[in-house]
Amino acid sequence: MPEYVVMFPADNEADWETRTEADRQATFDTDYEFGQLLAARGGAVTGGAGLTHSSHARTVKRGPNSHPLVTEGPFAETVEQLSGFFIVTCDDYDALVEAAKVLVRAHPVVEIRPVKEF
Repeated sequence: MPEYVVMFPADNEADWETRTEADRQATFDTDYEFGQLLAARGGAVTGGAGLTHSSHARTVKRGPNSHPLVTEGPFAETVEQLSGFFIVTCDDYDALVEAAKVLVRAHPVVEIRPVKEF
């Protein structure tokens, strides 16, 4: 069965930190609903994680003369951050996209990418 990563690249970390427990639970409930909708369409959430605060992140990139350069933060020259992801399987890509529509109630952007087996 094809595998995909469903990512949340635009969640606002500061907004999450100021939410009430009820608001956070609403996000978790939406994520759960996605899993249920996906299962009803023959797919499954097989993994995933919420990512920790970006202030604890480090970025490793190629520096001058191809030497590794480590910087503080998730600053891979992007204005967005990745707050979490699901790993899912689904034979029907359109069904996955349809199920993922519920996620935008809790996440401003949802990105779906196929996983390539090596």
